Amino acid sequence: MHKPLAISMGEPAGIGPDLILSAYAGRAEWSLPPFCVFAHRGFMQARAERLGFGFQLLSTTPDEADAAFDRGLPVIDIEGMVPDHPGRISPLSGHAVIAAIEAAVTATLKGSCRGVVTGPIQKAALYNAGFRHPGHTEFLAALCARGAAPRRPVMMLAHGGLRTVPLTIHVPLRDVPRLITAETLAETLRVVHHDLRQRFGVAEPRIAVAGLNPHAGEAGSIGLEELDLIAPAIAQLVHDGLDIVGPLPADTLFYPPHWRTYDAVVAMYHDQALIPIKTVAFDEAVNVTLGLPIVRTSPDHGTALDLAGTGKASPKSFIAAIRMADEMTQGQDHA
Repeated sequence: MHKPLAISMGEPAGIGPDLILSAYAGRAEWSLPPFCVFAHRGFMQARAERLGFGFQLLSTTPDEADAAFDRGLPVIDIEGMVPDHPGRISPLSGHAVIAAIEAAVTATLKGSCRGVVTGPIQKAALYNAGFRHPGHTEFLAALCARGAAPRRPVMMLAHGGLRTVPLTIHVPLRDVPRLITAETLAETLRVVHHDLRQRFGVAEPRIAVAGLNPHAGEAGSIGLEELDLIAPAIAQLVHDGLDIVGPLPADTLFYPPHWRTYDAVVAMYHDQALIPIKTVAFDEAVNVTLGLPIVRTSPDHGTALDLAGTGKASPKSFIAAIRMADEMTQGQDHA
């Protein structure tokens, strides 16, 4: 029996549910592995009817999902009030969205599922339901840390062999310099190195590090973070045997022929990392969380409220997220 991938429904007013339904409808065309959806079944049924999908939605458990997958979309029912109002966020849905993520992660931690693919969320819609995290990455880390020593979660954006990691994520730009420390950078680089080997099968990872300042500080004339913080952290890890290069000027590092010579690039802040990957693969990049005891991927886009319920949203990034989770968990394929 194959362990399924767990998929959380994401924001009901957005395109996440649409993409899940589209992925199931095209499962044969895209050669997708078995998956099950953690969602409010009544809502998913209503959205399927709105979009004209005729397949069944089957209430099931993760352990039954593989056997049910060819007969209908396996749904692990999440209780709550979830109206089918595309593009209109409802305060009623927040608890169910959070519960779907928690249930998907729990099933994966227990071994019933082999990885998690998360639908995009609308954080502002979740705050009234008790959501207190900057984003998915931090929430997943908190869920995985229950009863265990906490680990540093690391966001990676990936498309084929192009991978980029922001050292700082959802923080104001003015706060970035004080959040860059040699310890934080070293820990992030170790997580990236470890998961490139264990999750992506890269035997000897080669990692580049971008500078914070223009021209990577230009030997201290345009900022000292490179000399005082970034270079010393890299030097220590190189001494420990890791293949790490930097700090390098970010304005030339992400030129694709340069970028492809590295297995990953660690950038200093959110947009420095995300602008390059979204420029070369806006519809197909995948968000991967490193440093967790489970595999988690997600499409690299938001909820696109204006496209929800129209059937016009591109499923490419979502399909890529499912495929990447499948590839990263091949060793866990059988129960």
